[in-house]
Parts: sequence; C-alpha cells; structure tokens
Amino acid sequence: MSSDHVMKPGWFTVNVFNRTVAWLTRRGLSVWGSRVLAVRGRKSGEWRRTPVNLLTFNGERYLVAPRGHVQWTHNMRAAGGGQLLLGKGVEEFTATEIADEDKVQVLRAYLKRWKAEVGVFFGGVGPDSSDEELRAIAPKHPVFRITAVS
Repeated sequence: MSSDHVMKPGWFTVNVFNRTVAWLTRRGLSVWGSRVLAVRGRKSGEWRRTPVNLLTFNGERYLVAPRGHVQWTHNMRAAGGGQLLLGKGVEEFTATEIADEDKVQVLRAYLKRWKAEVGVFFGGVGPDSSDEELRAIAPKHPVFRITAVS
C-alpha cells in the first residue's frame, strides 16, 4: 500500500449521515442506490458492514471506494465477494477489481451521481474533469465490478 493519506470521514458523516443511511437501508429503503455492504474480515473472518453506493453503469454494477484503500476494500480483495443488504434482502456476489486504466468512465459516472455526497474525497476532481484528471486519481480509489451469485 502506498503512503497516500486516506481521508477520514468527518463527524457528521460518521455519526449522522452513515448511521441514517444504514438505518434506512436496513429497513429496505435505498437512498440513491445505497446498500449495506457485508464482507468477511480478512483476519477475523467475521462479517463487517459498511454503507455503500451501488453504481449501475452500462449494464454492470460497481462498488467504488470514495475514501480510498480502506478496510472494506482490503477485505473485498481477500474475500473476492460479499453480500449487499437492503432491508431483509441479501444478495450474494463475487467481485472483480477493475484496473486503474479502466476506471475513468466508472469514476465519472459515480461522481456524476454522488459528487455532492463524496466529492470532498476526490480532491477537486468531478464528473466534468478531463480523462487525464480522472486517470490521475484512479489509483487512489478502488473499483470493484460485482456479479450476483445465482
């Protein structure tokens, strides 16, 4: 892992926004594609949960890590998949990490949808930024394509 600084979410995000979205999502209300991601911890083997925004783009579904290389991304790499929770619904999935050079359009679509919520984590890069600017931030933001397990 590089020594890039991972931006920590602020008090409001942790104590109000994330908890509110997670509470609504647990009750079956998706807020702009919100889900609760459950991934097994790579060391503990226990399920770890975090609210995420599920992006559907060009017929595929993606999870983007706006805060960079964080616990859920490390766990996802190790586990190769997890669960998306919405209310009582549980969807098992496998995950494939996307190479940096393939992230530009996915990052653009993600920022177009959620810039107001997550823009602070992208260092001024937004949906109208150039491909070069998006390419430059791609290594800092893991992206996983997810596929439902039937």
